[in-house]
Amino acid sequence: MYTITKEVYFCYGHRLMNHPGKCRNLHGHSVKASISIEQEQLNDQGMVCDFSDIRDSVEAFIDQKLDHNFLLHKDDPIIPMLIANKERFLALDEHPTAEVLSKMIYQHLKQSGFNVAQVVLWETASAHACYREN
Repeated sequence: MYTITKEVYFCYGHRLMNHPGKCRNLHGHSVKASISIEQEQLNDQGMVCDFSDIRDSVEAFIDQKLDHNFLLHKDDPIIPMLIANKERFLALDEHPTAEVLSKMIYQHLKQSGFNVAQVVLWETASAHACYREN
């Protein structure tokens, strides 16, 4: 099995309303997403796939949905204020954790035709979450 990994970087704001600590407050992250694609056979160019194909697909999704956006649970009481002030946000059915974001990126790439092995989202330099199916 061959595996390649592409890293992308983006920023977002969020809060975890049900968190008992400081993560319940509005705050932001500058994150790295590490995306691994695997194939049993190499293509006719001798690659799993071109790194730029991964970049183009995932960066379009990230730019549209995640980058420089407030990611909030759909029941967050701050949403009406954001709407009234025409601020950008994305309301999610789940709490906007690193685990949930790694799954969102994974699912986007899977639906785009990539054989995704896993997506690791580094929320800080020392903490990451990973999503993979197995």
